[in-house]
Amino acid sequence: MRAFRRNGSSRAGCRPCPGRLLPVRVRLDVRYDGTDFHGWAAQPRVRTVAGELTEALTTLLREAPRNLTVAGRTDAGVHARGQVVHLDLDPQRWAALPGRSGAAPAQALLTRLAAVLPADVVVTHAQPVGEDFDARFGALWRRYRYRLADRPGTRDPVRRRDVVWHRRELDVPAMHESVQPLLGEHDFLPFCIPREKASTVRTMLGLGWSRDPAGLVLLDLRADALCHHMVRMIVGASLAVGEGRQGTGWPAQLLAAGVRDCRVTVAAPHGLTLEEVAYPPAEELAAQARRARRFRAR
Repeated sequence: MRAFRRNGSSRAGCRPCPGRLLPVRVRLDVRYDGTDFHGWAAQPRVRTVAGELTEALTTLLREAPRNLTVAGRTDAGVHARGQVVHLDLDPQRWAALPGRSGAAPAQALLTRLAAVLPADVVVTHAQPVGEDFDARFGALWRRYRYRLADRPGTRDPVRRRDVVWHRRELDVPAMHESVQPLLGEHDFLPFCIPREKASTVRTMLGLGWSRDPAGLVLLDLRADALCHHMVRMIVGASLAVGEGRQGTGWPAQLLAAGVRDCRVTVAAPHGLTLEEVAYPPAEELAAQARRARRFRAR
């Protein structure tokens, strides 16, 4: 029996085990309300997004998914509209997903996941991808938005799960000015809780505060990758500026100091949403993943 790549072509130069097919790599696009989750990563005895997704996939496939990998691990209470996941599936189980429906396996997986996932997790798209696709290291950038209501008229109980109510009106132009020095490549250690042996150097591709037509205060942030609590600590520093407790030069001073400052608070998680993850064309995925791995390891 021939061995196939995940995209269906023969794997050149390899000697697969006789009679075995290579796994099918599948990309899932996922949305979730993070309110009732203890973050993305699976943990014992607590509810997580990865735990719910793994349980649903195991129910459908009769085995746990392999290599479940996410573009960006979100903290407890953080939401996602544009999360991306990849996983590897047994090719025979993949082919069997439609049953007698006549649907394509990807559509069958999407339909069946909708029937078993809880209401606060939705898989919006499923597709087989090439073996070079890596949801984490293949990403070019992640885009996040943080939402605040700082005026009584903008406090909407319907949006209380994804908008933080702030007690004082904020100086949004000052907040926007204060974060502009954070654009570009920097060591963001002052704005994150570092993981052991992990680099804190990141490239900030877009960053700005604004007030939308409805009066909400928004931070839009786009970066190649994010450190733990990085967005929420940038929000915390910005709030000190917006309230007048610090000058517009304070975030730049923190960055230049290169160390954590106890005056920088971590903003509430529920105002933060992962909105989008971008990837290069298929032919550039492998090179992008190699670059990202080398960069994070330095």
